[in-house]
Amino acid sequence: MINGLLHALVLDEQGGARTIENSAELHNWQPEQGKLWVHMDYSQADVVTWLKGCEFLTDYELESLTADETRPRITSATNGHMLFLRGINLNPAQSPEDMVSIRLFINDDIVITTRKRRLLSIQDILASFSNNTGPRSISELVCTITQKLTSRMESVIDALDETLDEFEEEIDEPSKKFDNQGLSQLRRQTIALKRYLKPQKEALISMVNHHYSWLFDEDKAKLNETTNLLTRYLEELDSSIDRAQIIQQTVTNQVSEQLNQRMYVMSVVAALFLPLGFLTGLLGVNVGGIPGTESPYAFTLFVVFLVVLTGSIGVYFKNKKWL
Repeated sequence: MINGLLHALVLDEQGGARTIENSAELHNWQPEQGKLWVHMDYSQADVVTWLKGCEFLTDYELESLTADETRPRITSATNGHMLFLRGINLNPAQSPEDMVSIRLFINDDIVITTRKRRLLSIQDILASFSNNTGPRSISELVCTITQKLTSRMESVIDALDETLDEFEEEIDEPSKKFDNQGLSQLRRQTIALKRYLKPQKEALISMVNHHYSWLFDEDKAKLNETTNLLTRYLEELDSSIDRAQIIQQTVTNQVSEQLNQRMYVMSVVAALFLPLGFLTGLLGVNVGGIPGTESPYAFTLFVVFLVVLTGSIGVYFKNKKWL
């Protein structure tokens, strides 16, 4: 078999599929044998070689199908259409916002999908074939892939929403140190998800609104529901971005208010002791003529005067509502 060929299935149009066992059988496949789904890892050299020899793709289309970075979209190809989608990265030790790209070449008889990293949505579809509940046509297969990719986003978006709830609760607990780094990371995740989901929504809308020979009208209703679901996720991401910004502003305002309060207290204390500092500095100069130097009660009277002066300034500040 071709190194990098993950599976090749011929749909039986009853919800099941027959696996193609060897590369010779795949090479000799004919449309009258049934609808074909080929799923491949484009990072393998054998896959690129096979795709080059495939009569369906031009060099430019092959380059798009195996590019390192793609933007979600649907575009016309010489012998069909090419659909580029993104799915949540649920692989171990991976970040969900580092979305996995899947690329599809579609026509009336064949679907070729390529990816680099594993997608659990594809595994779900393969499992459905073993239960005879899988897609029965090219149209249903494409719609099922988009639906599976979209539905698996729910857990990640819900987790972002729950994390924001926790951050909002932390704001109400001044004694607890706020996790600014965690909030910044959540904002980056949310923005990264929106970056790919917005053009993906536009691609799905284009599929619903345009006519494709391989896309049946009865499947457009399912595709429209997937589009509506993706729209809701985008709205939740927009809400999460706004909530995160409000939380950040609230935290910044709290820190600023605390700093202002401390600076205000320090300013009041400095104002209280300013006259005292002036008088003690004045009477502390080392020159003759300082009053009270000959009286044993002069220091006591001076201290009492300072206390009375400080109290008077405090009463003045209180009347002015500065304290």
